Amino acid sequence: MAQIDDLPPLREVIRRHGLSAKKSLGQNFLLDLNLTTRIARAAEPLESVTAVEIGPGPGGLTRGLLALGARRVIAIERDERALEALHEIAARYEGRLDVIAGDALEVDVREALGPERARVVANLPYNIATPLLIGWLTAEPWPPWYDMLVLMFQREVAERIVAKPGTKSYGRLAVLAGWRTEAKILFDVAPSAFVPPPKVTSSVVRLTPRPEPLPCDATALQKVTEAAFGQRRKMLRQSLKALGMDTNALLEAAGIEPTARAEEIDVEGFVTLARLYAARDRNATA
Repeated sequence: MAQIDDLPPLREVIRRHGLSAKKSLGQNFLLDLNLTTRIARAAEPLESVTAVEIGPGPGGLTRGLLALGARRVIAIERDERALEALHEIAARYEGRLDVIAGDALEVDVREALGPERARVVANLPYNIATPLLIGWLTAEPWPPWYDMLVLMFQREVAERIVAKPGTKSYGRLAVLAGWRTEAKILFDVAPSAFVPPPKVTSSVVRLTPRPEPLPCDATALQKVTEAAFGQRRKMLRQSLKALGMDTNALLEAAGIEPTARAEEIDVEGFVTLARLYAARDRNATA
């Protein structure tokens, strides 16, 4: 195991603080500091960067980020059992680690950041990974408060993030990610790397915000993709009826065949649909 600092090995930290992973919190701990350092390196360069980490647990990735030179790390941890271990890391890296006790779905990171931008690097708890990502992808204003996301997901979710039109994994998540970011799977992590080992392979994904994505209302795009992929086997003229308007007219205005299915439409096509939907919805409620 790599000796990245003079703090105790992670297994000792877990044993001393009674940090058995809780399924209810979506916890699977990475204890190999070689691997946590590799994840941190995927977010380099880290000098002068503020990194935001979600669910640090015993702090393996936290230590990797700090050892590789992150100017500051903001760690958001819901599990009170892990706080003492994280405070020990904060004492070792004095003035560089801020620990926020709370639920990442409820904490407003921007309050802790102030005017600066950050880089999110995290082994996300499985049970909140997708909601967190959707929140970051639909953040306003844009460009967002982060300059990069380096995140670990279940492999299936990672494939959905980077999927292309016409593939089995292509869906709402791929549209939202493709609209505002460039996403790439960097490497896989075997179940055996975790304690306890999950039943699935995990993948590290890097998402880089596009400075000028196609103009579109994020809420409208979410509604259109939810309707389209909510009944993905049906033709769009049928699935988009959930939007409550004339779907044939909407599709004709977008230049999309009414017999097309959701997985056939690229990101630009969905953005066009969302813009038209938003305009018609405004007119209907005016």
